[in-house]
Amino acid sequence: MPIRPSTRNLLTATQVAVAALMVPAMSSAATTTDPFFQYTDSAQLAAAAPGTILKSRTITAYLAGIKTSYQATQIVYRSTDALQRPAANVTTIFSPDCSKVSCANKNKVISYQSFYDSLNPEDGPSRAYAGGTRLPEVLPAVEAVLFGSYVKKGYTVIISDTEGQKANFAAGPEYGYNTLDSIRAAFSSSQIGLASSAKVVMMGYSGGAIATEWAAELAPSYAPDLNDNLIGAAFGGTLVSPEHNLTYVEGAPIWGGVMPMAVLGVSRSYEIDIKKYLTPRGLEVFDRMQKASIAYVLGQYSKVTWKDLVKPEFQDRTKIPEYVEAVNKVIMGTGGTPTIPLQIGQGTGGTLELTKTSPIWGKGDGVMLAGDVRTLARQYCGKGVPVQHKEWGSSHFLSIANWLPWATAWVDDRFAGKAAPQNCSSIAVGNALTPIVYTP
Repeated sequence: MPIRPSTRNLLTATQVAVAALMVPAMSSAATTTDPFFQYTDSAQLAAAAPGTILKSRTITAYLAGIKTSYQATQIVYRSTDALQRPAANVTTIFSPDCSKVSCANKNKVISYQSFYDSLNPEDGPSRAYAGGTRLPEVLPAVEAVLFGSYVKKGYTVIISDTEGQKANFAAGPEYGYNTLDSIRAAFSSSQIGLASSAKVVMMGYSGGAIATEWAAELAPSYAPDLNDNLIGAAFGGTLVSPEHNLTYVEGAPIWGGVMPMAVLGVSRSYEIDIKKYLTPRGLEVFDRMQKASIAYVLGQYSKVTWKDLVKPEFQDRTKIPEYVEAVNKVIMGTGGTPTIPLQIGQGTGGTLELTKTSPIWGKGDGVMLAGDVRTLARQYCGKGVPVQHKEWGSSHFLSIANWLPWATAWVDDRFAGKAAPQNCSSIAVGNALTPIVYTP
């Protein structure tokens, strides 16, 4: 059977993403920090409401360091960090140029959350679109294939630096605040010119799923002003309970480095002095990872386990009170219940990426656990949320080829005003998402 052009393009994009992520570890290219991304007026920041525009500019967008013909607006806006303090963040917005294309779809808004996954603020997608040349910045170029069709159709597309300006990888609630406030900023920008009734669908895969899901569950309490505008969230390859995932990926040939990355990111987000618990080997790993992108981590830490990193008295993570408190805060579903339809996809073929099936948590896609995702979906179903859930026997990298066309069709139906599908009654039982308990 011949491959359709749309499918061929999708497969090519997926292959490029895999190749980019599998590049061997190397030193990051030197970067010159763009002053636009720095915001130092703490008094104004503290006085501003979440979503307030602090400064903005128009750029000609770059993809993989190559200048394009697309214009974009970049906004520095007020958001909130994991400790509920005011924080500045950045978003990039592609809106139609009504002098060149039809603006009939302008008030159809895609909030696309990137899977840039890094501990380095310089890897944020806004830096890449402004002309960055670091290796990890190939990822936003790949992702342009994922959301680019909506840009071409004249939709407004928002891509925020979901991890914030400290790049707190895996700190889910912070991702959610940054995402919601980027949408608020877009609505308040006269340059973007959205109608107050414009409708928004959020979507993201992998690291982008962290931001998408947390934004959906936090919106009713954190951004009730957006509820009437949000009409759905589609995500796949989702990190539901980081504590579970640590035991699933540690020592895995490809994904093992995600374990220390997540511990470092969450520790940084909640200001935990994790170093006091570490062995000399742990200190070495964490020092190397301070500004690591996932592009430099995958396949490099297959021998690293929790026991390698921490002192003997802390082999049991429940004996670290700060860790217990923080990791419980980043379990999905603990921040609220979405009021919008959800579409959730997940792979189960993690052995294709050399990650063993967990004897405790079951199958995953190599880095994310399918049983955790099922439980989250069932939890929301039980609270009346329309959820469409699907699993594929493919791995994390490959499942994006299944997820994207499925998610895109679902997104299009939300804008068309169709009733959201749900299959709650057929979602199998998953893992318990019980918070861990501190054991002194």
